[in-house]
Amino acid sequence: MYNQTVSNSTSKNVVKMRCVSCKEEYQDSDAGTCKECYEEASETEEELKREIDELKSKVSFLSSWSPFDDHHHHLSSSSSSSSFFSDVLLVATDDESPPVPANKAVLVSRSPVFKAMLETEMEESRSGTIKISDVSYNVLRSFIHYLYTAEVPLTEPMACDLLVLAERYQVKHLKSYCEKFMTSKVNGENAIVSFAFANQHNAKHLLEASLSVVMDNMDKLTKQDDYKDLVEKDPRLVVGIYEAYLAKQVNTAAASSK
Repeated sequence: MYNQTVSNSTSKNVVKMRCVSCKEEYQDSDAGTCKECYEEASETEEELKREIDELKSKVSFLSSWSPFDDHHHHLSSSSSSSSFFSDVLLVATDDESPPVPANKAVLVSRSPVFKAMLETEMEESRSGTIKISDVSYNVLRSFIHYLYTAEVPLTEPMACDLLVLAERYQVKHLKSYCEKFMTSKVNGENAIVSFAFANQHNAKHLLEASLSVVMDNMDKLTKQDDYKDLVEKDPRLVVGIYEAYLAKQVNTAAASSK
């Protein structure tokens, strides 16, 4: 696994090991690998753990319904099981695009809002058509695609629109997916808009990330048009920003005085 080398010293022999990863020599006081390789391996392990957690979450989301789960129940009910598995059409009322077809069973298993619509005698259940306002055809199609695959290519506008739709229909997995993407895109140019959006849609991680960037760039951000718009539209949020900023200043001063 490793090679030993011995160098002469006036006081004692120093045994050095050769790292099994990078092949560089390191002191025998270290164990197994050199410090740099050990730290790199630890970072890789954490990254793999995060990827595994994400995959588990995706599997859980996609496995939340099986056609066998309700088979016997629906066979025993007055309606046939075929009605439960029939298609449904979703229509984006904002344009004249074609409807997006979907399967009732998938919608019911992914969203408690769709479940309430389609398992009761609501109009959507009787007509087999669900009208969705304030959404474009492309966003609606991406939304349905995600319900089937737990994957969708994101841009910043698409992530915003899908997060709103995910919140409306309580698709937590999609909301988290979009929020994570948006959080990674927060910068000095969009921090104020992101902060206001996160507050409106209860996106905690995006809110924290945006607020952090805002507070780090207060001198620049207060000159932006987005800041002026926020002062006019929602002064309560501006007060919240300054309260957080002042609290940070107090904490920094207290820490430096110790």
